[in-house]
Amino acid sequence: MSVSMRDLDPAFQGAGQKAGIEIWRIENFRPVLVPQSSYGKFFTGDSYVILKTTALKNGALRHDIHYWLGKDTTQDESGTAAIKTVELDAALGGRAVQYREVQGHETERFLSYFKPCIIPQEGGVATGFKHAEEEEHKTRLFVCRGKHVVHVKEVPFARSSLNHDDIFILDTKSKIFQFNGSNSSIQERAKALEVVQYIKDTYHHGKCDIAAIEDGKLMADSETGEFWGFFGGFAPLPRKTASEEDKNVGIYPTKLLRVEKGQSEPIGDESLTRDLLDTNKCYLLDCGTEVFVWMGRSTSLDDRKSASSAAEELIHGPDRPQSQIIRLIEGFETVVFRSKFDSWPQTEDVAVTEDGRGKVAALLKRQGLNVKGLMKASPVKEEPQPYIDCSGHLQVWRVNGQEKILLQSADQSKFYSGDCYIFQYSYPGDDREEYLIGTWFGKKSVEEERASALSQVSKMVESLKFLPVQARLYEGNEPIQFFSIFQSFIVFKGGLSEGYKSYIAEKEIPDETYKEDGLALFRVQGSGPDNMQAIQVEPVASSLNSSYCYILHSGSSVLTWYGNLTTSEDQELVERQLDLIKPNAQCKTQKEGAESEHFWELLGGKSEYPSQKIAQDSESDPHLFSCIFSKGIHKVTEIHNFSQDDLMTEDMFILDCHSAIFVWVGQQVDSKMKMHALTIGEKFLEHDFLLEKLSREAPVYVIMEGSEPPFFTRFFSWDSAKSAMHGNSFQRKLTMVKHGGTPTIDKPKRRAPVSYGGRSSVPDKNQRSRSMSFSPDRVRVRGRSPAFNALAANFENPNARNLSTPPPVVRKIFPKSVTPDSVKLASKSSAISSISSTFEKSPPIREVIIPKSIKVSPETPKQNSEPNNKENSMSSRIGSLTIQEDVKEGEAEDEDGLPIYPYDRLKTTSTDPVAEIDVTKRETYLSSAEFREKFGMTKDAFSKLPKWRQNKLKMALQLF
Repeated sequence: MSVSMRDLDPAFQGAGQKAGIEIWRIENFRPVLVPQSSYGKFFTGDSYVILKTTALKNGALRHDIHYWLGKDTTQDESGTAAIKTVELDAALGGRAVQYREVQGHETERFLSYFKPCIIPQEGGVATGFKHAEEEEHKTRLFVCRGKHVVHVKEVPFARSSLNHDDIFILDTKSKIFQFNGSNSSIQERAKALEVVQYIKDTYHHGKCDIAAIEDGKLMADSETGEFWGFFGGFAPLPRKTASEEDKNVGIYPTKLLRVEKGQSEPIGDESLTRDLLDTNKCYLLDCGTEVFVWMGRSTSLDDRKSASSAAEELIHGPDRPQSQIIRLIEGFETVVFRSKFDSWPQTEDVAVTEDGRGKVAALLKRQGLNVKGLMKASPVKEEPQPYIDCSGHLQVWRVNGQEKILLQSADQSKFYSGDCYIFQYSYPGDDREEYLIGTWFGKKSVEEERASALSQVSKMVESLKFLPVQARLYEGNEPIQFFSIFQSFIVFKGGLSEGYKSYIAEKEIPDETYKEDGLALFRVQGSGPDNMQAIQVEPVASSLNSSYCYILHSGSSVLTWYGNLTTSEDQELVERQLDLIKPNAQCKTQKEGAESEHFWELLGGKSEYPSQKIAQDSESDPHLFSCIFSKGIHKVTEIHNFSQDDLMTEDMFILDCHSAIFVWVGQQVDSKMKMHALTIGEKFLEHDFLLEKLSREAPVYVIMEGSEPPFFTRFFSWDSAKSAMHGNSFQRKLTMVKHGGTPTIDKPKRRAPVSYGGRSSVPDKNQRSRSMSFSPDRVRVRGRSPAFNALAANFENPNARNLSTPPPVVRKIFPKSVTPDSVKLASKSSAISSISSTFEKSPPIREVIIPKSIKVSPETPKQNSEPNNKENSMSSRIGSLTIQEDVKEGEAEDEDGLPIYPYDRLKTTSTDPVAEIDVTKRETYLSSAEFREKFGMTKDAFSKLPKWRQNKLKMALQLF
């Protein structure tokens, strides 16, 4: 498109350079900027141009331009607004979507800018009469329609205006009445109350009474009688008469018209395809209630103005429904427009670079105008944050047919690609324990076990009264929350379940299940010690990538390979993962370009391999959808500029972030429908309503109202008091309107806020959610305290391969996880604790000496150790020291004078229970050392926990 400076109005200088709204009113055929204090105030005799600029996550600015026409505006003014909209789009580089808005028929997108509503005032600037001045309050009657945004229209103040289908607001001098027609929905009533609040604040300065009148209550209370008194007393309401805007337009055939020299000509093709649109021409797509103006990128400004005029002429034709005009530029078509075509290519060969906007910017700059903001801004690189407390309890099960097998803590982070897993993670919330229960499907897992996993998770969620957040995850599409919970995560090839073994036997597929002494290649990835993964890949050279590090082993041979594009942090992760895959193994380091012949022999020879990092679905700007269901998704409506108030307790909503979707389920949703929430989320992925190439394997979360996790609420300005309210949407909103805000709900705070990367608290590298420590002479070691590092430094062999890793016996990386092997105690821990404490200079009594994430695996049968192995000999010394310090049960007393008994005799399932003890305080009979190992804290710290938290821990340890 050729651009001339004479085509650009000076009023648009600097427009659209930052996120927000800008409004111009047409005065004497010129746009005049409206002051921000007057935003949302429209006059029926005027025409306006509205620009909405949105900053996208990729750094670009998106523009939506609307021109609003009051019911009393002149044809000249409306025509000027339409033309100026085209000019403004040209000034912004020709990328904006343009909407024609007529008073009373505005789009939901437009109304969402001015929530809760707009109420145009009588008056105008260029029509020969003055704006209405403030005068004595006048009683007015409004009709309200809409579930998500409210269309407000003033109607005659008469009983004949009322009906049973709509909601009406009667605005009197001292009180505002909301009349709810008997056929109106709860959601519509709740939204209308937002209009009541707006009228109260705008026209009554926040000082007047509010009354809700229910259709059919007759004279049941004084407020109802007062309401009908304004209409001369109660009388039956007439049936609603169908106005022109209410008439059903029926099925209107979609037609494509080409614009030539200002005239539109229909194109006779029965099938609509993208090939019909020529980049050198403009077209009209007539869909009845919507008329799209499509403008090729090579068209001139005059061509586009002619096409807009042709659209205006079309919608004013005889026997037409009320229509909206939406103008689009080639390459920036909306989802709705593309969906009208039988076929639309996924990718287009259209020059949609910064060239067009750059030319406009250059022209403006030569004129001495400010062009800042016209060009695409560089995206802000942010490290993804988990937005979840990572110090909770984790349990993992492997699905085996119709059963699930609980994994020991040492195996919780080791998954197989041919299996399905169930995980349950509980973590402390503000006033209760929060749960995340999910499934993980390996790429080679069988359908029967996937179905079994989903069924078992549904029962687990239902047993907890739908309070947990439910997640459905696929291998390769795991979200940051999952990796942060597991911290160190390994995926092996093959599988251990009966379903996988039966499948490969039936298909006669070779079993590729990982073997410790076999040939295996692992790609190591992640952002740090709290988020690292090792993924087994095919052991061939083409699996390598210059952006990653790898672990290769075959028999006793272990090698690590560092790509040229990796960092020291990446290489540190290899050392950590090596301790889990091949502990105590001697390895040889291979750098890209300096590999040994043995390395290439193990991989079957050299071959080409990529250097770019594997692309991951990134989080895009979120979209909220309301869903109506009938055997699946029946209707999906996008809610623009959404907020927490749009989440109605009677409905389900889907929040689409591209990399994941969230299905939010209101408390008032039918229980049977709640059971299908996950299926609804999967159907949403299948339909891909935004045509954004959603992966069918993207993570799906199901979230119940009142149990919203931080990684969901971060998309809103969240008020937890609102989600804790009772009643339906209307009852809640009425309470808020009458009380002037959300009622304060006192919730006991159990703990200080955890720094997990939320808006107000982003952890730095020194403050991770799991315990970490630092040594000046070595890299960071997860799970070590300074005392432990000092102790280990004396015991470790200085000639060992990896001085930065904990001893191989340390395998427990999930603090507080309750699994079978955590029931058995290794006697070393208490000795290590007592020796470590001597390295601390602070007072002798410390709440935590060794971080909770350090657990010692169960003792294994003794093996012959080499005479010169100092570490093994020192372990023996520690073990003997511990034995000497053990006391016989019942012979010693703790600091409170209670006898001490072993855990095995105190638990409720003991075969040899202790008699004559207080069974409500079994934990008090444990020794201090054993109590610390079981509960991960001292008795004093335990006594300060809330009672419900104490009981939960005791139940997990079979002491309650």
